[in-house]
Amino acid sequence: MRLRAKVCYRFLCPYFYFTNIMKWLLLLSLWRFSQCRVTKVPLKKGKSLRQNLKEHGLLEDFLKKNPYNPASKYIPRLANEAATESLTNYMDVEYYGTISIGTPAQDFTVIFDTGSSNLWVPSVYCSSEACSKSPQNHNRFNPSDSSTYEATSQTLSIQYGTGSMTGILGYDTVQVGGIDDTNQIFGLSETEPGSFFYYAPFDGILGLAFPSISSSGATPVFDNMMNEGLVSQDLFSVYLSSDEQSGSFVMFGGIDSSYYSGSLNWIALSAETYWEITMDSVTMNGETIACSGGCQAIIDTGTSLLAGPSTGISSINSYIGASDGSISCSAMSSLPDIVFTINDIEFPVPASAYIIDESGSCTSGFESMDVDGLWILGDVFIRQYYVVFDRANNKVGLASLA
Repeated sequence: MRLRAKVCYRFLCPYFYFTNIMKWLLLLSLWRFSQCRVTKVPLKKGKSLRQNLKEHGLLEDFLKKNPYNPASKYIPRLANEAATESLTNYMDVEYYGTISIGTPAQDFTVIFDTGSSNLWVPSVYCSSEACSKSPQNHNRFNPSDSSTYEATSQTLSIQYGTGSMTGILGYDTVQVGGIDDTNQIFGLSETEPGSFFYYAPFDGILGLAFPSISSSGATPVFDNMMNEGLVSQDLFSVYLSSDEQSGSFVMFGGIDSSYYSGSLNWIALSAETYWEITMDSVTMNGETIACSGGCQAIIDTGTSLLAGPSTGISSINSYIGASDGSISCSAMSSLPDIVFTINDIEFPVPASAYIIDESGSCTSGFESMDVDGLWILGDVFIRQYYVVFDRANNKVGLASLA
């Protein structure tokens, strides 16, 4: 009798069985949809480290003790080396966003950096003055206050051009916008020696480059989001405001077409390490002034200026009348666009963008960096375009701002 009853329930009453199955499928679909999100993280345009040091009368001494070397961030690493990056790139960076780590959430201000891959923040284990006595009042993560924290025996060591940071790796929930990125590995600093982090206006760094350059093999935040199916599309996009304190953002899992005009121009990556592409040339008034015959370039939100080989940068600065780096602010109205041609498409950058005006004192937005002819298209370039970083297809999309 039991056997008959069971058979009757499943096969002689198909309507009810089918209805129950459809309910479960619908609930499962709704749950999965709720987990696949598009979220915007607002970015604040604040003071740069350079401005902070200048206001404290420490800029000149800092530059003497810490020579500016943006090149070291992109020097290829050997498998057995500690990660090497030059955070002097961040001296002029002004864009920061807020994330939270742990349960309950602990907030941190971070740079969303497409030129690195690790997430790390200061911690209560950190003995350096940059963590405990900084005038920037850096937040420090306390694992004891998080019910979801999981410790590891792994360590993190990153050597910078201006010092270093060391720490341990742990797992916890990282909230980025409306996305709860669970079981995310991240670094908790134990040392942050030197004056760089002491005056840095951000707490930590959230890297958005590829896993291949991640220190200690730690899975980057966006890779974890993709692996867990937390984003609607395996891409993120960036808009950087030029002259407002607010409005900038990084959007995970989507593209906001209201911020650009025309269509996106897609460019295939030439390497899956940083967001590296092939650039055709750099021209002014139709004349090639750099990158003759083509060169490699990286689109990097973690670099404020436009960097390139010293010969090319010297040529550009000579053309715009900034041989010593300084330039008359009045030149903005008369200098032509500098055009970066990529994939046979011209991307102009106007003088108002490549001349940096700080309280009436103007400087060139170009800086020298010699690493195998590599160019870095930093915020000076990114502010002119809506940029999409597509991990699903390993390409970058650029479109003129609306």
